[in-house]
Amino acid sequence: MDLQLDGITVAIDGHLLVRELSLDVGRGETVGLVGPNGSGKSTALRCVYRTLKPTRGVVRIGGDDLGALPLRRTARSVAALTQDGGGDLDFTVAEVVAMGRTPHLRGNRALDQRERELCERVMARLGIAHLADRGVLSLSGGERQRVLVARALVQEPEILVLDEPTNHLDVRHQIELLSLLKGSPLTVLVVLHDLNLAAATCDRIGVLRGGELVAAGTPEEVLTVDLVRNVFGVAVTVVTHPLTGDPQLLYSLAPPPSRK
Repeated sequence: MDLQLDGITVAIDGHLLVRELSLDVGRGETVGLVGPNGSGKSTALRCVYRTLKPTRGVVRIGGDDLGALPLRRTARSVAALTQDGGGDLDFTVAEVVAMGRTPHLRGNRALDQRERELCERVMARLGIAHLADRGVLSLSGGERQRVLVARALVQEPEILVLDEPTNHLDVRHQIELLSLLKGSPLTVLVVLHDLNLAAATCDRIGVLRGGELVAAGTPEEVLTVDLVRNVFGVAVTVVTHPLTGDPQLLYSLAPPPSRK
């Protein structure tokens, strides 16, 4: 299922957070949103998973106006991992993961065998099966993040929306998670701060600054020396990864002092 943001504008309390954002995510494509803090990335995502209604513009999934669809249908089609999705109740890991099936259940129906096996398979894939009986509040931040990703995948959505999914994850689990996304048939819109991870994971990247889309294209087209300097205010050297061919950025913390 494809995802389209068509002229999305969001204004809250007189502040324009996102301005005329148009971006298409094709079926099975992974598109990343990058930009400085406060550039409107998370605000745009909130319009997709329906916790925020655009002031103007339309979000479409599969060509349908998202805002006109029943909430249950949306919940079956779109799964989201937000920055504040942890919760404060000490459910077990298995219980939290099983909550991903909620949009598909009616009444008090228990999970059937296929759904139980799905939960077990996803937990194993994310390396959290051994935590199934642990309370989520006893987990580390990285472990809890993987539990929330598992919950989203168990939902069996067609569109996956992720806001900084690599938060709290160590390097190994960052790579494993993003490799999982890259090899997935899902349509993925993901916010990332790490430009090198975005280059390695995303088919295309959209760059936001001040709520506006200033560039969109492949990592090679977007992650240039001039753009990174103008948008992020840092100096970089762009090199090609020797194994994958992806562009990778080498950062300069400060220019070398001049010598007299």
